[in-house]
Amino acid sequence: MASSYGTDADKSSLRSNYLSVRASLPAKNRASSDAAIRKSLSGFDIFCDARIVLTYVSFGPEVDTRALIAALFEEGRRVAVPLVNRKAHKMGFHEIFSLDDLEPGTMGILEPANPGHELTVPELVRTVCLVPGLVFDGDGHRVGYGGGYYDRFLWFYPGDKIGLARTTMLSSNPLPTDSLDVPVDYIATEGGIWNRRGR
Repeated sequence: MASSYGTDADKSSLRSNYLSVRASLPAKNRASSDAAIRKSLSGFDIFCDARIVLTYVSFGPEVDTRALIAALFEEGRRVAVPLVNRKAHKMGFHEIFSLDDLEPGTMGILEPANPGHELTVPELVRTVCLVPGLVFDGDGHRVGYGGGYYDRFLWFYPGDKIGLARTTMLSSNPLPTDSLDVPVDYIATEGGIWNRRGR
């Protein structure tokens, strides 16, 4: 895995550093990496067999999921995306049927325009959740944007958690964690799927 900024760096410093690294990556390189990550997912049985794919809707220079969502619809797959309730400080997933079902929501991120039923925990069995992050380590821990929405959701999530990461987003050193952090089970990269449970 790529080098990190060290185990002594706190999350704020890591967040700032990896935001800079991500922003400095040319768009052409990002697009190439993201296409390779989609290819890794397409050959991953757990992803392919999931009843529903829960995925963030990419924003700015994040690992792209919009092309992935479009491809899933073409395959007839079911897709759900997050809806943030900032007042309650929580996040739930709602099924969508087209990218046209989305509109700018929290912080300008695309969310369901007319959210219906929020998926319940029993409905999330045998699904996969694609998890964003700025950096991931070999144990599946990540540093995100600091809102804590994903960790609160993943704490009760019964499906498989897959982080999406370019190689520039991988740390060879353990990341700082706390008791509320929830690691992902797998990390999808340009080179394949990293199974942190099989280390």
